[in-house]
Amino acid sequence: MASRLFVATTSQGKLADFREAAEEYQLAIDPIPALRTIPAPPEEGATFAANAISKAIYYSNFAPGEVVIADDSGLEVDALHGAPGVRSARFAADSGLTDSPDANDNTDVWNNIVLLQKLEGISADRRTARYRCVLAAARDGELLLTAEGVVEGQILEAPHGTGGFGYDPLFYLPELDQTMADLDISVKFAISHRGLAFAALLPQLPS
Repeated sequence: MASRLFVATTSQGKLADFREAAEEYQLAIDPIPALRTIPAPPEEGATFAANAISKAIYYSNFAPGEVVIADDSGLEVDALHGAPGVRSARFAADSGLTDSPDANDNTDVWNNIVLLQKLEGISADRRTARYRCVLAAARDGELLLTAEGVVEGQILEAPHGTGGFGYDPLFYLPELDQTMADLDISVKFAISHRGLAFAALLPQLPS
């Protein structure tokens, strides 16, 4: 297995998740050097797998000889026929809600507001949902492998918890009686969609 992985993300939340898991494997996790200066590829895939694969292949060309991993992940709500799905990060924007140029980034807040609005009046037993993550690993423009992780839960009627990011304050885990935003990061990564995908990917990576 590689001793270092480059991750194609500038999300501090995702980096923290990956680094927490990597400690167990004595593995270094770093964003691709100068990632913010690299033009982002379009995310036009209809599935998480398609987007993760295209990003991993694209960004691996900017780190010659290194293994680069990329993820695409999001929320699938049964009452919304699987939405927001691959549009999870852009759910509010798709509804016309965006920050002004001089505002702080409130994307997560807007996304959660839109989700609650769309689920208004839906009973608790019909608010089932899942987080899904697909990870892809590539090197020098060639796909190496993919792995997937899924965690089941429910969407609350109001946010709870101060940790996590994205939809975590609304994503309730009945077996733990907590939301993703309530969990300690080490616990979260052990049971989360991203953690499960990461754990499935690592043993398969080439040395």
